[in-house]
Amino acid sequence: MDFIRQELNRRRPGQSTLTTSRRESDEVQFLSGIYEGKTTGAPIGFIVRNEDHRPGDYEDIKDVFRPSHADFTYQMKYGVRDPRGGGSSSARETVTRCIAGAIAKLALHQKGVKIQAYTSQIGDIRLEGTYKAYDLSQTEANVVRCPDVEKAAAMEALINAVKVGGDSIGGVISCVIQGMPAGVGEPKFGKLHALLGTAMLSIPAAKGFDYGDGFDAPLYKGSEHNDEFFNDNGVINTRSNYSGGIQGGISNGQDIYFRVAFKATATLSREQQTVDRYGNETILKAKGRHDPCVVPRAVPVVEAMAAITILDQLLFQIHYHEFGKN
Repeated sequence: MDFIRQELNRRRPGQSTLTTSRRESDEVQFLSGIYEGKTTGAPIGFIVRNEDHRPGDYEDIKDVFRPSHADFTYQMKYGVRDPRGGGSSSARETVTRCIAGAIAKLALHQKGVKIQAYTSQIGDIRLEGTYKAYDLSQTEANVVRCPDVEKAAAMEALINAVKVGGDSIGGVISCVIQGMPAGVGEPKFGKLHALLGTAMLSIPAAKGFDYGDGFDAPLYKGSEHNDEFFNDNGVINTRSNYSGGIQGGISNGQDIYFRVAFKATATLSREQQTVDRYGNETILKAKGRHDPCVVPRAVPVVEAMAAITILDQLLFQIHYHEFGKN
């Protein structure tokens, strides 16, 4: 329970000047599936109550489509939407992902699998090296969750600057999964990297995903980019890891690493041109409390979705081998 509380504290609003000013303790109450500190195998049910909600902040925009929000598309699909706090499109739902992810992390810890995400870019300020160039244990040492102290300070200053101007900014979260055994994942429509991509792109505000060298891969020739195998004292290993720990959709035992790009928060504290549900042009100026940058609070969400995905595939792999033995 202490670990779950720790994970929720990393995601909760109001934790610094860089986040929304909402004050939510994010206390979770488990309803089923846990007894005396252990899971029972039954479905795990829980509830987290909103404590600092202000539905009146959204009264003026109930008929207005906020630019780059899900207002218009939800209205077109369902014919009705709940404008309060963004309704079901609100990133508030990520609190549930962090709870499930915390439980998954505890299970993965028993298997020696470690997941660590960190902020690698805010705006045009980015880390130049890979995860191996930094001490990732320092990720939680600053509010931006960047393991480079100097870059973190610059990122924080940039977020504060856009916040003062009533604007917002996006960034990139990098993540590494260590301790993965080889052979996990499916070769066709259940490729491990595709499942991770699906999980990451389901996070609100996520706009892009790549793994291994990703979009940098075209810069290399095959002779430069192939991960050569060698016999490492009786263990098959690779001399490099451009593949990002996954080949043919299946883990190869190397570290899995990937990046997730997040857009700037769509809700601004400045005026924007838009239309209402009747097509009338209007001016929008939001009243709610919003993050000038979602990236710092999204770091634990990325870890949670990675943990859920990896644990799911490890369980599938265990069942697959047990079925094969029988």
